[in-house]
Amino acid sequence: MTIKASPSEGLTYSPLDGHYHDPHKLQMELERVFDICHGCRLCFNLCPSFPALFNAVDAHDGDVLRLTAAETDTVVDTCYQCKLCYIKCPYTPDDGHRFKLDFPRLMQRAKAIRVSKTGLKLRERLLGNPDLLGRLAGLIPWLANLANRLPPNRWLMHALLGIHRNKILPDFHGQTFQAWFDRGADGHKLDGENGKVFLFQTCFVNFNNPEIGKAAIEVFARNDLSVKCDYQRCCGMPALDGGDVLRAQQMARANIAQLLPHVREGYKVLAINPTCSMMMRREYPDLVGGEEAKQLAAAVMDPNEYLNTLRREGRFNGAFRSTPKNINCHVPCHLRAQNIGYRSRDMMRSIGGGTEVELVTECCGHNGTWAMKKEYFDLSLQAGRKAFAGMEGEALMTTDCPLAAIQFEQATGRRPLHPLQVLARAYREDGFEHALSQDEPAEQ
Repeated sequence: MTIKASPSEGLTYSPLDGHYHDPHKLQMELERVFDICHGCRLCFNLCPSFPALFNAVDAHDGDVLRLTAAETDTVVDTCYQCKLCYIKCPYTPDDGHRFKLDFPRLMQRAKAIRVSKTGLKLRERLLGNPDLLGRLAGLIPWLANLANRLPPNRWLMHALLGIHRNKILPDFHGQTFQAWFDRGADGHKLDGENGKVFLFQTCFVNFNNPEIGKAAIEVFARNDLSVKCDYQRCCGMPALDGGDVLRAQQMARANIAQLLPHVREGYKVLAINPTCSMMMRREYPDLVGGEEAKQLAAAVMDPNEYLNTLRREGRFNGAFRSTPKNINCHVPCHLRAQNIGYRSRDMMRSIGGGTEVELVTECCGHNGTWAMKKEYFDLSLQAGRKAFAGMEGEALMTTDCPLAAIQFEQATGRRPLHPLQVLARAYREDGFEHALSQDEPAEQ
């Protein structure tokens, strides 16, 4: 049987399409896309999914139709949604190619169909609901953090939940970022006239690393911005990544309903985590459809993308008082997937005073919750080895992704700062007198 490269009748990447959850239609697309990818091999050096695919097809003398269900599952499960293959692929819808190939979304669809048959595992339920974890752990944060470090408890988590015993897990804080903001944000003036922004601090910053959000507020205040912030829920990507499409859709619709009134008042929505801004920009329109999803998507920006707009227009406050000198700047995959350029690099270069910024564009291998899972922990470190090597040296380490920062700490022993923290420190006279690659201590 010959497999045609042109789209089959099973082609769809939207859960709103009636074919999306049809296993037979999915299989038609898996066979078509696997055959194209096996012949192309342009992505051979990206995530573990492609070597798994190529090796399996080669073992069957190049016949995609002979792949077993287990072999297909391995390809699906080792795709960690970095989106780098989509950036590299010449056959995508964004390229206008007739093949309309979107490998990451096809893998996401395959996982969703499997979950609809077998149900969600407890691990995926927990990791897919970071708001629940954050609120529960925030009741007694010191105990939650102790449990995440205690070897006997980590062995139990490894055995019962499938969360690797050696994986560094995020800390929890008694005071969320939203609580800090609501209590006055340390007196920062946030009713300026230089622009209107709604900060979507993300679940991670809200519960696990408020210091990044505080740095964002300091930078916004110094640039005379009018700032709103009212965190309600996660963007939905952890649920979608686990195959829980229904929960992801519910969260997307709720976020659209909450954020769109602010957009209509002229506010830009700045999402700190690149995964969250990508989710709102790229996934919401297909996930839930409708003009409102498109309106929100058009208003979402990365914080440094927005600040760079101010800089280009001559409205950015460049009165920096200290410099970090040399910076190794990791660019997360999900930031690259948005095709907005290297705006964190541009903003940190604007500090001046001899500041040199070197880019590291390799994937770190964390990719949401994938690196936390016991079966993929070692693979995640292998996937990130080029990025780790690129960040070596005495330079200040930065990354736009707070989860990537944990992965770098796992591999190097040093946790990078967020570029917003670098900008905030640069406004201070003694901003870089202390440790160069560690978040500032926060009350827990």
